Amino acid sequence: MTRVLVGMSGGVDSSVAAAMLAQAGHDVIGVSLQLYDHSDAGRIARCCSPEDFLDARRVASQFGFPYYVVNQEEVFSRNVLDYFVDEYRRGRTPNPCVRCNGDVKFEALGRLAVDLGATQVATGHYARLDSCPTTGRRRLLRALDAGKDQSYFLFDLTQEQLSLALFPLGELTKEDVRREAEHLGLATAGKPESQDVCFVEGGDYREFLRRRSERDRVLEQDGDIVDSAGRVLGAHHGLSGFTVGQRRGLGVSASRRLYVVSVEADTRRVVLGDESELSAAALTLTGVTWLGSDAPGAPFETLARVRYRHAGVRCLVVPAAGGTARLTLLEPQRGISPGQAAVFYDGDVVLGGGWIDQVERSGVTPAARLSAGKAEGPRDGVNAT
Repeated sequence: MTRVLVGMSGGVDSSVAAAMLAQAGHDVIGVSLQLYDHSDAGRIARCCSPEDFLDARRVASQFGFPYYVVNQEEVFSRNVLDYFVDEYRRGRTPNPCVRCNGDVKFEALGRLAVDLGATQVATGHYARLDSCPTTGRRRLLRALDAGKDQSYFLFDLTQEQLSLALFPLGELTKEDVRREAEHLGLATAGKPESQDVCFVEGGDYREFLRRRSERDRVLEQDGDIVDSAGRVLGAHHGLSGFTVGQRRGLGVSASRRLYVVSVEADTRRVVLGDESELSAAALTLTGVTWLGSDAPGAPFETLARVRYRHAGVRCLVVPAAGGTARLTLLEPQRGISPGQAAVFYDGDVVLGGGWIDQVERSGVTPAARLSAGKAEGPRDGVNAT
């Protein structure tokens, strides 16, 4: 009998994952992580509410396995909340879910698993795992349900974390999970989906940033709002109120529709332009990780997703030293912002990914530019497609 530590958020997905493992005869231990200090929220955010923990406890009681709540507020504040605020202050668009999965949830659950004698850590994520036939390392794959696939948010997990990970819902659809929850009579069966960043109440991240800045006594600096030619259109009172692709709440009036094209932290300028100026031709990545293989030794063509709901775009990946890479996009893509993640796929297999550091918006990239850069595909289990 395998002892499995199950991360339980109090939602239907993690509840079904825990129930399935308990029914299969595993020695299940349920754990919820207390991540958010609600006294700091001003209003109750969705994350880690008392009702969520009560629902998780009800499921544990129904199937007779132990359940614990473990405080991780300090590490969550440092690795996710501070990161979230700092990225906006730098004119970037953060991705807190990726940071939370690797730096908080799987890190904490992995340590607890060792302490409690568990050999696996299960969650309600929609993703799958296998082993690379060449290297034997663990690989991350898309979930069967393409509409719920969460592999994008998990690309930054380490090999150690993947070796412990278990995703019971990877072969199921959301409809399957709902039906199973109803069949089992789980308290969470009818619980609604979580859509926004969990610690931002009502999806209003600007209000969250304002409260956090007031708490930390950090005042943002004013700056200019300019067009792409550098002409001053107005002024702003802090970069955190702007993100690439934004159209509303710009604080300027114009005879044409304008969008945020870039946010310049060094000059404190917000640059506005036409919709056509949002297209990106190439990206520079930092913090690049490779799953199931070593870093490729040559450029290769693959599919990259540049945000969670992005279908993906064909691109040429040129790995470089220091965990960096350059992506040349076959088709220009709109609204890509520094701070987001770019994740590489070979079919269902996640090859790796990194953090978008620079975006080149210098016009359309011709297909010939991609073809001209092709080289021998990567080795050691990373397959060019």
